[in-house]
Parts: sequence; C-alpha cells; structure tokens
Amino acid sequence: MGMFFGFLFGAIGAGYIVYGRKQRRGIALLVGVVLCAFPYFFDNGYLIVGIGIVLMAVPFFVRE
Repeated sequence: MGMFFGFLFGAIGAGYIVYGRKQRRGIALLVGVVLCAFPYFFDNGYLIVGIGIVLMAVPFFVRE
C-alpha cells in the first residue's frame, strides 16, 4: 500500500515541479520536491496519504 501511494504522490510531485518551474512559483516547486522525496522516509500508508494531502494543499493556502 505504501509503495502505491509513494508512486502516486511522486507523480503528483513531478507535476507540481513542472508547474512551479513554468509559472515561476517557488512554493509549488518546493512542495513538488518534497512530495517526490517524503515517501522514502515513511512506511505507513495512512501516514503517507495524510502528509501527501496536506502537502498538496499548501500551495493553495500559501501565497507568494
């Protein structure tokens, strides 16, 4: 379960990286890098999902 969600959030993170680079939005770029990297540090699938959802929401609430 953790491996699937790690792949899913890694793919979403790659999308955030592309978006952040094209739109010159540093927060989206940073969140994309963190989304790609954080599943390597956690084994629990529920924890990965919780952290991933919170990270995906960060660019909508933090404005540059």
